[in-house]
Amino acid sequence: KEIGWQVREALETGNLRRFGELLDHHWQSKKRLSAKVSSDRIDRLYELARRNGALGGKIMGAGGGGFFMFYCENHDKACLREAMAAEGLREMRFAIDFEGSKVLVNF
Repeated sequence: KEIGWQVREALETGNLRRFGELLDHHWQSKKRLSAKVSSDRIDRLYELARRNGALGGKIMGAGGGGFFMFYCENHDKACLREAMAAEGLREMRFAIDFEGSKVLVNF
């Protein structure tokens, strides 16, 4: 829970480097909770991302599939993209939204 508050503060203050570091801290903490949190392949890909510029990351989605989300600084993006693409992963771009939930269509 404390990490969540720290992530919020990092995002609200624009300290994205700290945000990335906290992602890694949270991931390492989560892996210690259960061996079922990760797999050999996920661990290998995560470490590959870290070696290629990711400050931290997490898995998103459910049921053993889904997405990795990594944070890296601008000068490391190309290296991280190339390493992940070489493993067959596809990039999906996103933006952080500070406005919260919105109704886009109301039937």
